[in-house]
Amino acid sequence: MNQATTQQPSFAFIAASWAALLAGVVAYLLGLWNAGMQLNEKGYYFTVLVLGLFAAVSLQKSVRDRVEGLRVTGIYYGLCWIATLLAVALLGIGLFNATLAPSEKGFYGMAFLLALFGAIAVQKNTRDIQAARPEFRDGEALPPLQE
Repeated sequence: MNQATTQQPSFAFIAASWAALLAGVVAYLLGLWNAGMQLNEKGYYFTVLVLGLFAAVSLQKSVRDRVEGLRVTGIYYGLCWIATLLAVALLGIGLFNATLAPSEKGFYGMAFLLALFGAIAVQKNTRDIQAARPEFRDGEALPPLQE
């Protein structure tokens, strides 16, 4: 495993990452809530958002693991890329075929991409903080609690 020194992200970058994630997700969900579309359409767009967020975080983690020299199977790495691209494609196809105003289509697309960017940045910050504080690495035993 590569033991590169990782600098802890600044508070401003952590806050901006969380703000981007929350702004994207909240805007997207508020748009869905107020939309005059059928419930099955709302469910489709919600599912695409959840798939996209999970896929983006999983992709960021697998890319970071490979950079740090941790083993990531090729099939998992490929599935992460496929799931991320599929989520973006499903949103694009859904919006292309939707009977929404172009401004609404742009709103959903931008809110979706902002949410994905925020999720990736929050995951990156989580890994950077973990690397900067070596006493709490995954897979290592925590010190026993004193009674």
